[in-house]
Amino acid sequence: MSDAPLEGWHHTPPVPIQTNPLFRWPPQPKAAARWVWNSWFVISEKLVIVGLALISFYWFQPPLEVTKTLAPGWIFAMWARNMVLMTLVAGGLHLWFYTFTAQGQNLKYDPRPLMKNGRQFTWGGQVRDNMFWTLGPGVGIWTGYEVLMFWAMANGYAPMLTWAANPIWFIALFFLIPVWESFYFYWIHRFLHIPVVYKHVHALHHRNINVGPWSGLSMHPIEQLIFLGSVLVHWVVAAHPIHILFHLQYYTLTAATTHTGFEGLVVKDDNRLALGTFHHQMHHRYFECNYGSLEIPWDKVFGSFHDGTQAADDRIKKRRKRMMGA
Repeated sequence: MSDAPLEGWHHTPPVPIQTNPLFRWPPQPKAAARWVWNSWFVISEKLVIVGLALISFYWFQPPLEVTKTLAPGWIFAMWARNMVLMTLVAGGLHLWFYTFTAQGQNLKYDPRPLMKNGRQFTWGGQVRDNMFWTLGPGVGIWTGYEVLMFWAMANGYAPMLTWAANPIWFIALFFLIPVWESFYFYWIHRFLHIPVVYKHVHALHHRNINVGPWSGLSMHPIEQLIFLGSVLVHWVVAAHPIHILFHLQYYTLTAATTHTGFEGLVVKDDNRLALGTFHHQMHHRYFECNYGSLEIPWDKVFGSFHDGTQAADDRIKKRRKRMMGA
């Protein structure tokens, strides 16, 4: 019974959900290597975004000589590029899963449709509301951080990493950025769940109990500033412009992919591309669990991990009652 899957969901992955074996004891090097391989090299979001970062840098990014001086032209060009990227990713996934229903309910976690109406939404419906916060302040703040970082690099305020100087670290940084994301996300997410901060800031994101692709970056502008502020680590940790593009595209675009509401994209009856995580889907329904991601098991350390089993659900409910009582 302890490993029985949860009731009330249309689809659940195999449970209990596993976290990164790199942080298990005793060490499990084979399992850790398999985790890295599966999360990077088997048609993964991460590899796709590395490709997008390279394309952005070589074809759609002004050189540092240009970004040395703030000017409307190159800033607008970067904003337009980001608008196109977010529209293609979030909009494309929404069309596939919800407009065309191309794979029906196959691998969909929550059986309910997205909300077409609701007083909690600024613009009446869930999708319109999500698109407003994503394409409005979301893309604007994303672009603002890129402008800041490229201006700082061009003027020598932020340290610059080149392939020639350190090719090993250059490659390693792509693997480390998602790990930093996991570390950073857990702690800012716990901060956002402090009652007063939740009420005035994070509650906007949690309007989405049943999530869709446009839900990922649908946040209060203060939360978007905090969330994307992860990139400021590169004022200390040297990076190349490609890493900056990857860092911010990874944060923004995977916000869309991980909130699709589906476990993956099905092609010819096979899950070809892993997308939404059940781990985070449960956070949107149950709130006080799974604050982090699966890369670093902070939730396990602090007792807030929901592994998708009925036993974990009972434990989380008791924890929530204690928190409500406090």
